[in-house]
Amino acid sequence: MPKAPPRAWQRMLSGRRLDLLDPTPVDIEIEDIAHGLAFVARWNGQTRGDFAYSVAEHSLLVEAIFTRLDPESPVRWRLAALLHDAPEYVIGDMISPVKAAVGPGYGALDERLATAIHLRFGLPASVPKSVKARIKKADRISAWLEATQIAGFEVPEADRFFGRPDPALIDGLRLELRPPVEVRHAYVARFAELIAQMP
Repeated sequence: MPKAPPRAWQRMLSGRRLDLLDPTPVDIEIEDIAHGLAFVARWNGQTRGDFAYSVAEHSLLVEAIFTRLDPESPVRWRLAALLHDAPEYVIGDMISPVKAAVGPGYGALDERLATAIHLRFGLPASVPKSVKARIKKADRISAWLEATQIAGFEVPEADRFFGRPDPALIDGLRLELRPPVEVRHAYVARFAELIAQMP
């Protein structure tokens, strides 16, 4: 008797059953994303403070920086910035050295999930390269802030890995470590603000 293929779906708290190998937009819910990301730690949890610095908190910061980089950007691209790490609600956050060790399979899984998430919330399946580049720039600025404020990097070391950001772009940005429930609510609230402005 042939062996059954391994289970490739996960039951979400919303009741949805998300197939990780073939995700569909109808199985994506923002509450599941926010809940999952609020419990996924950045930097493998190696950050100062009484709470993990979550991917949800990071995503809020990236969207804020993206908006500073491009204040006239259409709301759909600000939403794309908020959702840039959304697949990590089911696949977790791997630091770059681990992604390199895992190989291209991680990237393919991430891309399939990102496509389903984008379609679910009215974004194009693939974000234009120019927008993706601006989101990546905001992500690197966020990484520099995280590295220097909570992850134990000295400024010269963070400069070497992430590049020194323009001081005007980071003025007043202090990282806040909050309980997961607060971060989850903040993520859902920001999502709701952006989605309400979508044409």
